[in-house]
Amino acid sequence: MAIEAVTEITTIRDIESVTESPFYIPMTGPAARPRRALKHDDTFVVLDSHGDIGASVGGPDGLFNADTRYLARLELLLNDMQPLLLGSNLRDDNSSLTVDLTNPDIFRNGQIVLRKDMLHIVRTIFLWRDTAYQRIGLQNHGERSASFSLALLFDSDFADLFEVRGEKRPRRGVGGGRVSDPTDVLFEYIGLDERPRSTALYFDPAPSHLAVNRATYHLDLAPQQTISLFVAVSCNKPASYKPVPFFRGLLAHRREMRQSTAGATTIETSNNIFNEVLCQASADLNMLMTQTPEGRYPYAGIPWYSTTFGRDALIAALQMLWIDPRIARSVLKRLATHQATAVDPLADAEPGKILHEMRGGEMAALREVPFGKYYGSVDSTPLFVLLAGLYVERTGDEETLRELWPAIEAALRWIDGPGDPDRDGFVEYKRASEQGLANQGWKDSFDAIFHADGKLAEGYIALAEVQGYVFAGKKLAACSARRLGFMDRATNLEAEAQILAERFEQAFWCDELGTYALALDGAKKQCKVKTSNAGQVLFTGIAREDHARMVAADLLRPHFFSGWGIRTVARGEARYNPMSYHDGSIWPHDNALIVLGLARYGLKHSVEQVFKGLFDAATYMDLRRLPELFCGFQRERRQGPTLYPVACAPQAWASATPFTLLEAALGLEFDPERGEIRLRNPRLPAFLNEVILRNLQLGESSVDLRVRRQADDVSLEVLRTRGKIQVSIVLAR
Repeated sequence: MAIEAVTEITTIRDIESVTESPFYIPMTGPAARPRRALKHDDTFVVLDSHGDIGASVGGPDGLFNADTRYLARLELLLNDMQPLLLGSNLRDDNSSLTVDLTNPDIFRNGQIVLRKDMLHIVRTIFLWRDTAYQRIGLQNHGERSASFSLALLFDSDFADLFEVRGEKRPRRGVGGGRVSDPTDVLFEYIGLDERPRSTALYFDPAPSHLAVNRATYHLDLAPQQTISLFVAVSCNKPASYKPVPFFRGLLAHRREMRQSTAGATTIETSNNIFNEVLCQASADLNMLMTQTPEGRYPYAGIPWYSTTFGRDALIAALQMLWIDPRIARSVLKRLATHQATAVDPLADAEPGKILHEMRGGEMAALREVPFGKYYGSVDSTPLFVLLAGLYVERTGDEETLRELWPAIEAALRWIDGPGDPDRDGFVEYKRASEQGLANQGWKDSFDAIFHADGKLAEGYIALAEVQGYVFAGKKLAACSARRLGFMDRATNLEAEAQILAERFEQAFWCDELGTYALALDGAKKQCKVKTSNAGQVLFTGIAREDHARMVAADLLRPHFFSGWGIRTVARGEARYNPMSYHDGSIWPHDNALIVLGLARYGLKHSVEQVFKGLFDAATYMDLRRLPELFCGFQRERRQGPTLYPVACAPQAWASATPFTLLEAALGLEFDPERGEIRLRNPRLPAFLNEVILRNLQLGESSVDLRVRRQADDVSLEVLRTRGKIQVSIVLAR
């Protein structure tokens, strides 16, 4: 009976969570094959380890462009049998996926006509300019000729990304497919938004037989003979379009990828595994970058968030500011371009708000989902102000500051106006329509903001870390105003920040917990829950010194720190669940911001502890890639961390985390007016004996540095300088 009762309760809770969360991403079963992802600008593809799309269950497979799936199936068969997998590898720079396959035993009339492992099949796949390219190389390693058929099965459903995620639609547009000539197949779709969409498949050489869903080659390979088959799949190309030859496109794609990262700081360390973590993170960030009219913009993550997000890009740009400030400039310009100018309840838009999410699919165009341009984020707007200030402090780029200043002022007006509807001095949120997100901080699950008894917070909600973002944003905006000669504005902003800090301590500090409350609900009642939000408060500098040290000490105790990282919710709290999305899991970017906060208050030993935990976690991850999040179970000896099944990987702010951890450990500070780079209280973790930074830029100058660990201290060596630049170590607060 007890077992039955527990099962019933669990089922009820599952149903309740899905009902409460309209954009919940379901996980219906385990993936039959591991997934791999490639991306170029607005196009991405999710394939399985065999290089197939839609051939195995458990993955969001497809070729996607602008939130629409243009190819739902592409499966390779030998004599109508699945080939055997030998290996599957992404190139180090994420430019291509290579899959090695071989044949199973092939029978005809009960006799083996081709023994297994005679054929070597290599599939090489890359994306470039809205087209997926694939080469299928075959070689016969047998002593006799091999006769067999190779078939490619394919289909397109033009599903909106939200349909792929699980949303149901009562009506869809009209589409179909046709063979347009002996080498080409065309799928077309007219959506309910009246926008035409098309998928074209191009085969080279022409198949032996081509149908609307199948291309078949009848092949005869002599011993040791090799041949290549090519297929390209394009999204929304004109009828006259023909893809470039495979190898020419691959070389051009790799050349563009190299050029896009030219000028950024590079890092080499004494730890080969950490070097692999950094290389994977750098490749992932480069892949997630998308060319926009305002510059290269980091899309949030694959598969669910490969689009313009506000909060995610602002934080990722902040994390990468010391390595490549050009990212921050592009992010700020793009978000300023799309800043809200009018009230739109369905989009949660109000003048001055910064974008949360922008979608290009059919459902967004029809407003079946509110995310065409959606502004339901309480923190994107203060983070925009904050990043703008940090960017100018890092670069001294007053020209960009002048260009952005009207958007900064509009954001500040929203913060002091509609963002504070009851005029209590705190920025709050409440969705304007039932279609919007119920929670609008970074923890946006429906159950993420709650009281000590587990009851969900109601009414206008003021999150702790958001007040910190406002505080830091206003302090930095004051510095920016002073740069532009707006002295009175600077004085007012500084005064407002100071008043906010004082009121924040009174309203959010909870003696009972020894930390800051998660939030204030609509009745101004504290959500007395121990969460990682208090750690992000430290990042912003709003915390009082003694309280900051209390928060930091608590975050490193076992109920928070799992050994791999700091949990979003402390173990023992009402809704704690180490397998949840936001109520006990570990998010690398959250830890990264906390670590910046620990460094701000001089707590370098704590920085080292979190740094080591996340590094150790990365060593267990596929490709050494930190995912969006992982489960918050306590670390066990000789066991790796537990993965979260539908986490995005790669995810921009998770990929940027190793760089943030290194920034915090080194204590990097930039002073463009003095031409000086400072390392404040630098301390390397025990697994790093040496770090070399090359092309660390400050204005028109740059420097190469070597930092060596000497027990608890470091030594600094300047390897090379270009231009006028000074580097120093500061051993005081």
